[in-house]
Amino acid sequence: MLEAVFFDLDGTLADTAPDLGGALNRVRHEEGLAPVPLHQLRPLVSQGVRGLLRIGFDLHPDDAAYPALQERVLTHYEQNICAATVLFPGVDTLLARLEAEQLPWGIITNKRSRYTDPLVRALQLDARAVTVVSGDTAGVPKPAPEPMLHACRAAGVNPQNCWYVGDDLRDIQAAHAANMRAIAAAWGYLGDGAPPEDWQAEALAHTPADIARIIGLN
Repeated sequence: MLEAVFFDLDGTLADTAPDLGGALNRVRHEEGLAPVPLHQLRPLVSQGVRGLLRIGFDLHPDDAAYPALQERVLTHYEQNICAATVLFPGVDTLLARLEAEQLPWGIITNKRSRYTDPLVRALQLDARAVTVVSGDTAGVPKPAPEPMLHACRAAGVNPQNCWYVGDDLRDIQAAHAANMRAIAAAWGYLGDGAPPEDWQAEALAHTPADIARIIGLN
């Protein structure tokens, strides 16, 4: 029995790479550096600022310069949080299909609520999602199962009767840790590790339209 479908945000529902990459490149400009092309940044956007600073400044979270640069990138991002961000093609049609079938859907992201909430409002998804769980909502982020279980409690559904869709290995790991079925979103950012075919998701979707078929709506 299918009770709900949950989605990752960055790289799954919304193409946030232009705004996140833009924030990084504004800091690089302030440092007198050339911009990093968006196609180089895109695979790392699901890793958040950690991934962006790795490619943009060769910095890791334990580096002394990391906290200050992280805050600068996030400040620029917060000021332009939905300047160029859009839903991926086919996402709104999929969400409308779920709503027509009276299937609740929600968002589970590692993005902190400080950025999630205004972005979800700007995309006009806040009134449609049954719940929105951010990286700081449940105390620990994905791949821990707590955000997934929190979302299920908020929606009043059983994890084993839910699907989770994400574009990062951590999404699949979190779904399985919570006893959810998982779909890898092949249109997303996908990271720079193993390909999504190796993530052991129950299904691989190449477009949002594939999801309706995978979950049994077609």
